[in-house]
Amino acid sequence: MLFRIDPTSTTSLAEQIAVQVRSGIASGDLGPGERLPPARDLARALQINMHTVLRAYGELRDAGLIGMRQGRGAWVREDAVPGLVRVEELVTQLVAEARKLGISPQDLNRMIERA
Repeated sequence: MLFRIDPTSTTSLAEQIAVQVRSGIASGDLGPGERLPPARDLARALQINMHTVLRAYGELRDAGLIGMRQGRGAWVREDAVPGLVRVEELVTQLVAEARKLGISPQDLNRMIERA
């Protein structure tokens, strides 16, 4: 998988990496058990701090999408379901857009229930 970052984006570098991994899982480009690049190697390739990559990996681990073990690296979990990853990605985008427009969480929930 080829990672790309945009240093001029308002989205943090860690989030840009996490989004690309989520998208890879959702599209099937990253399958269960597939290894992610070691944090040090990815940081070097992207010319960013290794801790930025580790922050992205930590977020993905906390979301239950990847497993991590010191000395063994990071990999896509066997139970990472591509369809659910895509829905979570869409929900995140929806919530962000609703915030920009000043829509309250309660109003957004009502909209979703009506749909």
